[in-house]
Amino acid sequence: MWRALRGLRGGGRRWQHRSAIGVTNEPILEFKPGSPERAALQKALADLKGKTESIPCVIGGEEVWTSTVRYQLSPFNHAHKVAKYCYANKELINKAINAALAARKEWDLKPVQDRAQIFLKAADMLSGPRRAEVLAKTMIGQGKTVIQAEIDAAAELIDFFRFNAKYALELENSQPISVDVSTNSMVYRGLEGFVAAVSPFNFTAIGGNLAGAPALMGNVVLWKPSDTALLSSYAVYRILLEAGLPPNIVQFVPADGPVFGDTVTSSEHFCGLNFTGSVPTFKRLWKQVSENLDRYRNFPRLAGECGGKNFHLVHSSADVASVVNGTLRSAFEYGGQKCSACSRLYAPDSLWPQIKEKLLEEHGKIKVGDPAQDFGTFFSAVIDDKSFARIKKWIEHAKKSSSLTILAGGGCDDSVGYFIEPCIVESKDPQDPIMKEEIFGPVLTVYVYPEKRYKEVLELIDTTTPYGLTGAVFAQEKRIIDEARNLLRNAAGNFYINDKSTGAVVAQQPFGGSRISGTNDKPGGPHYILRWTSPQAVKETHVPLTDWRYAYMQ
Repeated sequence: MWRALRGLRGGGRRWQHRSAIGVTNEPILEFKPGSPERAALQKALADLKGKTESIPCVIGGEEVWTSTVRYQLSPFNHAHKVAKYCYANKELINKAINAALAARKEWDLKPVQDRAQIFLKAADMLSGPRRAEVLAKTMIGQGKTVIQAEIDAAAELIDFFRFNAKYALELENSQPISVDVSTNSMVYRGLEGFVAAVSPFNFTAIGGNLAGAPALMGNVVLWKPSDTALLSSYAVYRILLEAGLPPNIVQFVPADGPVFGDTVTSSEHFCGLNFTGSVPTFKRLWKQVSENLDRYRNFPRLAGECGGKNFHLVHSSADVASVVNGTLRSAFEYGGQKCSACSRLYAPDSLWPQIKEKLLEEHGKIKVGDPAQDFGTFFSAVIDDKSFARIKKWIEHAKKSSSLTILAGGGCDDSVGYFIEPCIVESKDPQDPIMKEEIFGPVLTVYVYPEKRYKEVLELIDTTTPYGLTGAVFAQEKRIIDEARNLLRNAAGNFYINDKSTGAVVAQQPFGGSRISGTNDKPGGPHYILRWTSPQAVKETHVPLTDWRYAYMQ
């Protein structure tokens, strides 16, 4: 797996290293009828039916329960309590901090090769014997369909673990130049303190990466998983422990958000935040950090990904089928609950009749339902009652507004699960709030622009929202594509040409955006792990210094 060759010391020669680790993206399984993966998944789903898993806090390697008990509900069947868990209080969070700090030095000194092996083993477990379990828990707990669970909880999480390990080993090999009189080296230390990882509900893989990447780089972590993703997050945590992660490296700390935030940012040992969630929450944490700067031993590293108001821009030269199919997938897969989901479509009046006809025709074929029982389901319920109520308000806004027309869908029913029909809205006003604010649900708004005002639409897209996460342009003319790339350079951290705005793949399209979409640290890429290391440059001189005076002084 690993070997390094040291070059001879000499004028300008480098340390020469060779890493034998080869990594490729995890294949996405198809789950066709009769396939072994489908049979294994159906068995795992059946095993979870009607079950409630008890999930404790795990502090200092011990399972701990508090009196603040909560339940995670299945989004598509809220009568099913999929998990019973508890919130850690301030005292318990501080205990977790102390337990983590006690393990930090030994973990940081462990060779990166040894740390990497743990994550490579966890990836193998996810790829093989534990795949069906984690997929089933993601489907039941977070309302994902088979394919959405597969690309997330299997493929993406496996890729994060494997490629991060590869990048960590390559970083270790990234060494400065040595010369004939001295050897120079770079030590990639973990940060001095603890990292707080705050993960969202919508991707099981993100939770594993937010906690896993800093741990891989020699850090100790307090992981606060989302209340609505406890079942899958705990499964990932258990797999990491079984793969060899020492118990005190990552503390599993479900907690009330403000209590967790207040407690970790109050500690003098707080040295990093790895966050995915809402803009208001990230801003609140950032402000708390700034208010507490004088008490910290280090300036904390703050990494955050906060969503977007993502666009599909259609030029008159675009392929209509690609536009329609890509937009339906981007806007409605997983109920629009992806940070990268398309929620605003800009179509030229010359193409709009064709796009509209096909969009509505295909919209009528979308099946919304129980993804565990019916594999023909395209998407399921939204995550919880709060999301349901928020999205429903946007649909009511569309019904009442004189500038908005609902073209299809928008029905809401929370009697069994939190179901919302995919909703397509047409807006006459490109500045309506529905075109500007993140909804995080299955609502797509279309603005039809005069074809001759295409350039003005580029500026409109760039300035309509404060976000800058993902976007796509559909066009066949290279000049048009190049112009869009230039004028929308800062409008999206992940930019797609003739493809949908979702579906970033680890190591292929490292993910993230700027503006208020986040700090754009590009998880899934080789530079991300640098955020979680504090490099030390070391010079060792081999020739004694015989005089303090310089030659010019003679």
